[in-house]
Amino acid sequence: MLIAGVDEVGRGPLAGPVVAAAVILDETRPIEGLADSKTLSAYRREELSVLIRERALCWALGRAEVEEIDRLNILQASLLAMQRAVMALTLQPQLVLVDGNQAPSLAYPVTTVIRGDATVPSISAASILAKVARDAEMCEMDRRFPGYDFSRHKGYPTSMHLEALKRLGTCPIHRRSFAPVRQLSEIL
Repeated sequence: MLIAGVDEVGRGPLAGPVVAAAVILDETRPIEGLADSKTLSAYRREELSVLIRERALCWALGRAEVEEIDRLNILQASLLAMQRAVMALTLQPQLVLVDGNQAPSLAYPVTTVIRGDATVPSISAASILAKVARDAEMCEMDRRFPGYDFSRHKGYPTSMHLEALKRLGTCPIHRRSFAPVRQLSEIL
């Protein structure tokens, strides 16, 4: 049975896209060490992402841009990113397992799994691919928009990021519908 695991990253940041991944693992080529991406070091995530891309039957990324997040809301944008990831798979899954308790609308049977990123290998793999992809993009955004330190906090609302927002104002990748960004925009 072809089972796709799906997860997303980037719901909480004040900046950048939400990125999702869908992965169909190959049972004959197991990958040791799959876990929730948040529990792994950046180095280990990178190592595992290479193995996942090499050994999975197929994998794909999907995303929702800042404009979509601001227009739809973060939940709907996350579901859209997941839907796009599944639709981009080169194989059709017979079942889709989604981390959490909300699932995108898909043409396949879907089951949600709370804490699936820690317990279901294909969802763990999706969590890792999505995190590695989004982190790399935020490092690139750090070069494009210097001063915000996106490579350090990846857009999350750390004290460093909030201070940079107060000092520099917003940049094009900030989510204007998120309260800290919206409130700052109203002040400025």
